[in-house]
Amino acid sequence: MKIKTAITQLSFFFALAASAQRPMEYLDRGLVATPDNNGDVFISWRLLGTEDYKQGFNLYKTTNGKTARLNKTSIIATTNFVDRKIDSTQSFRYTVKAIINGKEEKQGASFNYAAHAKPYLSIPLQTPAGYSANDASVGDMDGDGEYEIVIHLVGRGRDNSQAGTTTSPIFQCYKLNGTLLWEINLGKNIREGAHYTQFMVYDLDGDGKAEIAMKTADGSIDAKGNVIGDSTKDYRNDKGYILSGPEFLTVFNGMTGEAISTVSYDPPRYPTSLNPTTEELKAMWGDGYGNRMDRFLACIAYLDGKHPSLVMCRGYYTRTVLAAWDLQGKKLIKRWVFDSNDEGNKPYAGQGNHNLSVADVDNDGKDEIVYGQMTIDDNGKGLYSTGIGHADAMHVSDLDPSRPGLEVFSTQERFDDAGANFRDARTGEVIWKKASVKAGNDGEGPGRACALDIDPRYPGFECWVAGAGITGLFDCKGNKIAENTPPCNMGIYWDGDELSEILNGVTISKWDYTNSSMKEIFNGKNFDCVSNNGTKSNPCLSVDLFGDWREEIICRTADSKELRIFTTTIPTNIKLHTLMHNPQYRLSIAWQNVAYNQPPHTSFYLGQGMQMPPKPNIQIIRSNAK
Repeated sequence: MKIKTAITQLSFFFALAASAQRPMEYLDRGLVATPDNNGDVFISWRLLGTEDYKQGFNLYKTTNGKTARLNKTSIIATTNFVDRKIDSTQSFRYTVKAIINGKEEKQGASFNYAAHAKPYLSIPLQTPAGYSANDASVGDMDGDGEYEIVIHLVGRGRDNSQAGTTTSPIFQCYKLNGTLLWEINLGKNIREGAHYTQFMVYDLDGDGKAEIAMKTADGSIDAKGNVIGDSTKDYRNDKGYILSGPEFLTVFNGMTGEAISTVSYDPPRYPTSLNPTTEELKAMWGDGYGNRMDRFLACIAYLDGKHPSLVMCRGYYTRTVLAAWDLQGKKLIKRWVFDSNDEGNKPYAGQGNHNLSVADVDNDGKDEIVYGQMTIDDNGKGLYSTGIGHADAMHVSDLDPSRPGLEVFSTQERFDDAGANFRDARTGEVIWKKASVKAGNDGEGPGRACALDIDPRYPGFECWVAGAGITGLFDCKGNKIAENTPPCNMGIYWDGDELSEILNGVTISKWDYTNSSMKEIFNGKNFDCVSNNGTKSNPCLSVDLFGDWREEIICRTADSKELRIFTTTIPTNIKLHTLMHNPQYRLSIAWQNVAYNQPPHTSFYLGQGMQMPPKPNIQIIRSNAK
């Protein structure tokens, strides 16, 4: 890793100069051992965000009760190790111990490696008949430093534009050892679909254990069998839409699935009636049948820089409303509401995406919400709106390391001059843009966009979109550097270099920049795994779940009877803190399931020629649980 320019140094200082330490979750060492294709075992573990890069480790292997150290000298340069030519018929126990102030810690962290181990971690699912596993999120529900997985189970879903009834959304939570902790059923008065049910998993009250929050309604049932509202009510109309009845927001205990706080959802469909007319809804949202009105987004943001807030959102084509909530004393307390209908907020109407991002764009230690082509400040006031309008995809990070601060790459869902656009995340200044052009049967502008560092010849992230006449690959300055483009869904850090790989469905590929082509390096289909959400084509989750700083993918099997978690077995000499202790990346994992899934990004430049990022400015919150 090198410092390419003095501005790069400034950029890192700018991104990490926030005043107060941000509270973050406690994580264990995340030790994992996986067989590779060469008869070896690849072992990796976390460097925690509170540790120095010089932190050293010793690695031990226990076989038949006998323990031996695998490393001759302490492991300092990296957080992975290859145990060569093991006997695959044997079971082992690997233990990693940190060396603190010259002394080895007593207990360390261990991982049991089974004989004939598979190249993935298996979590059997108790999937109800007619349902399949869909998007997932993670949180430490019991405070032990290991993540649990929340999986959204989907039966029959509908897009907002499609009539017809749906099945009830169901959520389950599993420990990594396969234990089912709970199941929540949102009931018939919550419609199923990518735009309806956004679920936030995070430690909202700072007790070291995560909660889960979702929109609920009459008949939602928590994991203890408690009914929210009136279970006898059915508000579905003859087209399957739900345009009347009360709407709630509920926070559930992450360990038990029991509802702990329920409030009225803000904003309601209509401010003065639980049964608005079609004409009233059309005047308020732009249509009266339940399309634009029921476009929901959600995120977690540290709006005061110290405590996480839950932000629930409604609308982006026309009226847009964001409501921020704090969980205090097991009660949801409203912090602020931003409404594009309020006086002075007209430029913020119609600017939202099918997704959002959270980042400290102005370097004041507090998070902003990047809501498509507009950004809302930490105080609930509009920071800026570009006026470019609604789009499908967006990326926020230090995309151009030669500029201070963060940038945003996005699209425009109409044929106009900003089909692809690149802006300053703090000011909204559009730095460059590419016009979209209608061709053939194209009905709208580009629907996909990616920004990842995949070509080492050009500083910063490469940017590209799918369709609408914008062809080729662009560098972070907007210069075309290739005529062909990679798939345009997700990215992942998988191999041993600083570049990102392309994640398309359950397939990971490397961009061959010399030939402008793809080289497959992993395919989940070989393990009976499939992707979610049709052409959106994403795994259940991509996340730095355990091991070193690189990411894992959580996939479902074709029959949805199992989750399979894959981690890389490629050694690397790059040593970084776990990405989950980078605040922006961690919040990206919380919102990744929202509507059209987008990949997570760090607040620092992670790519070719990067500078070693400083230690995160965080403090660890531990649970009192034993």
